[in-house]
Amino acid sequence: MSVPRRVVTGLDDEGRSAVIIDGQTPPWGETGGRIWRTETCPADNSGRSDCPDVPFSFDLMQSGGSTVMAHSFPPGAPEFWHATDTIDYIVMIEGEVVLQLEAEEVTLRAGDVLVVRGVIHSWRNDTAKPARAVIVALPAHPLGKGSTV
Repeated sequence: MSVPRRVVTGLDDEGRSAVIIDGQTPPWGETGGRIWRTETCPADNSGRSDCPDVPFSFDLMQSGGSTVMAHSFPPGAPEFWHATDTIDYIVMIEGEVVLQLEAEEVTLRAGDVLVVRGVIHSWRNDTAKPARAVIVALPAHPLGKGSTV
């Protein structure tokens, strides 16, 4: 999977705004990359170290703070119906993917922005090329029956 360049700002030794990290997004499994993770909301922007390098899990997304990741939707991947106790902001960067919902489906293409508000959903890539997105996940109160993962 191709992951985006990650540029992170902070304060230098003299308290000036500066770039503190510039490089490739660290991988998070075969289909994703960890862009950033905060432990709390509001976030603590002090410090100059990278965010904690912890394995991806749905529990992590729902445990407080924020999660930002790059994700690839490979062609022919099996459907995975799920809901999380999060609100997810998804920006399609490349390709197209079908968002499957219980009542309908919608095709998302590069440039589209989606807000998933804790509902049951799945993804399907009907093309021959991977689709790529950036996802921001924040914890949310359960909707309906709540999280399934």
